[in-house]
Amino acid sequence: MDPVEALMVDSPERGHTDALLILQHGEVLSEHYAPDVDSSTPLRSWSMAKSMVHAAVGLLVQEGRIQPDAPAAVPEWAAEGDPRSAITLTDLLQMRPGLAWNEDYVDGDGSDVIEMLFARDWEPVVDTGGFAASKALVHEPGSTLNYSSGTTNIVARLIRDLVGPDEQFRAWLQENLFGPLGMDSADPAFDESGTWIGSSYCHCTARDFARFGELYLNDGRVGRRQLLDPAWIATASRGTGIDEEGRVHTSHWWLFGDNPWGAFQCSGYEGQYIVVVPPLDAVVVRLGKSEAGLRENVTAQLKALIDGLPS
Repeated sequence: MDPVEALMVDSPERGHTDALLILQHGEVLSEHYAPDVDSSTPLRSWSMAKSMVHAAVGLLVQEGRIQPDAPAAVPEWAAEGDPRSAITLTDLLQMRPGLAWNEDYVDGDGSDVIEMLFARDWEPVVDTGGFAASKALVHEPGSTLNYSSGTTNIVARLIRDLVGPDEQFRAWLQENLFGPLGMDSADPAFDESGTWIGSSYCHCTARDFARFGELYLNDGRVGRRQLLDPAWIATASRGTGIDEEGRVHTSHWWLFGDNPWGAFQCSGYEGQYIVVVPPLDAVVVRLGKSEAGLRENVTAQLKALIDGLPS
């Protein structure tokens, strides 16, 4: 079966695909949608938003407003002698702060991510960054990969402290990131403290997700404008740790499995993908709903699709 057809047809092996878009040489090469979805439909990002947080941090780094290798300015860690005060922004971006965290979406028992995003004692968590920052240190900072949505929300709160909360934060993202990229549909969600819940929430159309991927494909350029430093873009494709499933994490991005093109990806729960393929000058977006156990089947079809792209 053709890889596009295999991805677009609902099946117990791959789940359901809402949108599949291939961008190559700056043009839409192929675009497909489920019957109830079209090019104007905002779709969930889930953890692909983490990679957008990486971009937002990069903007502040190049303005000199935040230092990646300096201890992160987190109030919960400010007390004299608190070992968490050694955690840097780089540790956070690489998911290696050393904080206790249980990222469990399935069983729910003891799941920190479910408690943070959906309920705490039957009430929504007001400050998602603070919830994560309150966790104890269980590993030396910088030593151990532990994928954590809470870690991202600590980073998002650091951004909030610099650009302002809630609508100020939204306006900053629009002016500095989404607007320049033409991502008119981008809709980030905020907690009650005014922090973008960057771990999980930025609805966009498939085309706008592709525009975000194209920023990284083009080494941070948008047209003639250098929006992000190429050196910052490079951190998205530089491996920093391997998780229990054998996936290589970078800095709020992932390498795209075992591939010959040096591709890297944003990855979201239930099979949301933006795959950046520099040698082929291509971005592939797949959005849908596939259980975690189907991930390998979905990525295998994406790999077959990429294999078939013109060089």
